[in-house]
Order: sequence, then C-alpha cells, then structure tokens
Amino acid sequence: MTQKTQIGLIGLGAFGRLAATHLAPHFDLVGHDPSVRDMPGGAWVSLEEAAARPVVILAVPVQALAGVAQAIAPHLAEGALVIDVASVKLEPLRILREALPAGTRILGTHPLFGPQSAAQGVAGQSIVLCPEPGVEAGCVADFLKDTLSLDVHISDADTHDRTMASVQALTHLVSKVITDLGLMDAPYTTRSYDLLAEAARLVAEDSDELFRAIERHNPHAADLRRRFFDAARKLDERLVD
Repeated sequence: MTQKTQIGLIGLGAFGRLAATHLAPHFDLVGHDPSVRDMPGGAWVSLEEAAARPVVILAVPVQALAGVAQAIAPHLAEGALVIDVASVKLEPLRILREALPAGTRILGTHPLFGPQSAAQGVAGQSIVLCPEPGVEAGCVADFLKDTLSLDVHISDADTHDRTMASVQALTHLVSKVITDLGLMDAPYTTRSYDLLAEAARLVAEDSDELFRAIERHNPHAADLRRRFFDAARKLDERLVD
C-alpha cells in the first residue's frame, strides 16, 4: 500500500477546518491550533510535531504569519515544503523567506473561496499558486486539478496582488459598504440588485481580520481604494449640481 504524504496543518480556524475536511481523505494529516483542540479528519498534535512534517500548511492570518514562521523554523525538516494560504502574496512570501531556514521550499497559494462560497464543495473553485523561484509546483497543481477539481492558476506574487486589488479588495470594500448600509429586504428586485446582495452576503461572515488583510496588506489596494472614493465623491458632486 502506498504511504500517504504527511502534512502538518497549522491553523484550524474557518479556512483551516475547510482545508482539513478536503485534505484528510488523501493525506496523513495532523493539525495544530492553540485555540482549537479538535482536528477534522486527523489528529491534533503539538506545534513542533506539525511543523516537523515534510509538508506544512500555514492557514493563519497574515497578521500572525511572522510569529508562526519564527515558531516553526527550528522544527522544520530539511527541504520541507511550506505552503501559505493568505489572500495576499508579496508580504507573506517575504515573511517566509526571511524567517524560514535556507533550503525550505516555499509555495504561496491563494484559494479564491472560503467556507461560504464553498458550502456545496470546492469543485470548480479557483486557486492561485505563487511558487518561489526554484520551487516546482507541478505535483501540487496536479493534485488540486485532478483530485479536488479546482481551477488552478500559476502566477508571480506581484501580478497576483495587482489582480486581487480589483478582484478582491475592491469587491470586498463595496460589499462591506452595502452590508453596513443595513438595507431592508425588498419585496421585488432587479437582477443587478440581487447580484450585489449576493456579493455582500458572501463576505458578511468574513472576519474583520481577513478584511483588513485584504485591504491593508496588499500594496496595490490603497491606490485603487483612493480612486474608488474619489470617483464616488465626483459622482456625488455631479448629482447635487
């Protein structure tokens, strides 16, 4: 019988638990989170044991990544593959490069879905892979495509963050504004309104930590955010003239 690849999953929040559910049938999976003591589909272990696995997935917020990287660095196996799942890529990859031992293989990933959008399964959802130079991502990409039926994209970190400034940072910003307006349910609607309401619903349960990461840790998001609010102010001025 073929031995399953050993993976240590660090971070068992909403996305970590979603990942565990889909990875556990295919890998020898263990997990660690200081705030959560149960592990879907695998065993809860110490940080040291999870970090010692040949593949380590960091499902933690960008804000916590530096501390976690420093904590796992002494326990990583030589040549370990370390994967992050943050919504931005330039900053997390820089953090991992600086904190992890030489020879560690680093693969940035961004699953473009979460527990809400993947409530019916992950098949057909998109994921972006941003491998560090010299890191071969083919095996990971093949598993994601062939086994989990994900739509896999390969990108460099800067292109990813530039793209996500509009695809994610802007849409989350608009959705948060709509949510904060507290609009009442409408007895009849248009299709465009329904799409806006659905976008707001998909991010309504996202943590403020995630929203801040998307907006503050993407170096290209601030400029687009300023342009958006400038355009809104100019439109408001046109309407009151």
